[in-house]
Amino acid sequence: MTIHTMINGLPGNVARTLGAGVIKDPRLSLVPFSLTGDDISDDQVRVATTAVTLIKPKDRDRKIAAVLADYPGLVAVDFTHPSAVNANAAFYARHSIPFVMGTTGGDRAALEETVNQGQTPAVIAPNMAKQIVGFQAMMEYGAATFPGLFKGYTLEVAESHQQGKADTSGTAKAIVSCFNGLGVDFDVSQIKKVRDPSVQETEWKVPREHLGGHGWHTYTLRANDGSALFEFKHNINGRDIYTGGSYDAVVFLSEKTATGSAKKVYTMIDVMTQAD
Repeated sequence: MTIHTMINGLPGNVARTLGAGVIKDPRLSLVPFSLTGDDISDDQVRVATTAVTLIKPKDRDRKIAAVLADYPGLVAVDFTHPSAVNANAAFYARHSIPFVMGTTGGDRAALEETVNQGQTPAVIAPNMAKQIVGFQAMMEYGAATFPGLFKGYTLEVAESHQQGKADTSGTAKAIVSCFNGLGVDFDVSQIKKVRDPSVQETEWKVPREHLGGHGWHTYTLRANDGSALFEFKHNINGRDIYTGGSYDAVVFLSEKTATGSAKKVYTMIDVMTQAD
């Protein structure tokens, strides 16, 4: 039996990519409804061969009961807008919908509190790409095992994403916290956020075909006396890398819901390690 998967955030590009992939994943089936924003004029969008009805914020509490009745065991995947994170989480909790929160931004502490106060679990992660999540886990290990390792170094962080990405990268913020643990004095407000396509193409050398969907990050550490330089980089073109982790998170949540796990807030590390 496949897991009914509701991709919220259509007709956004990430949500569209995820929706098209759901159709190809034998573990999942696409629910033909999607939460969307008030600024979206369309009532319906086509994802591959499926016509998906878009539900506006003012209608969702009224319409969700019928959706849940028709698609039991539904798991939501949220790739909407940073401004909608907390309201969407409250909606999922109110209707006991397990969800994958791939949208960055919002009040993250309040987001976790909403889940912990609810009845169903959620996977909350700033990045669903398993390879980047693994890199983040290595950085977290380093910060915990070698605190202060880079004390006295200066850090520069630059991240480039498509022009439509409103907020600073959640992944960049998470990696910065690791460098803080490694002894580097750096605030997330210092992250250089690049959204200008002309700069991305001419200075960063992002391929033109990926200006509308990419995530390039560079973290540069320099010793104050100029004697050493370390650089970490991850450049992602397109959005396909995010799909596999998102689908694994849906399966993970479905299993946790079925077993009645007491834990509510999970990360992609939990998904990848199948943690309880």
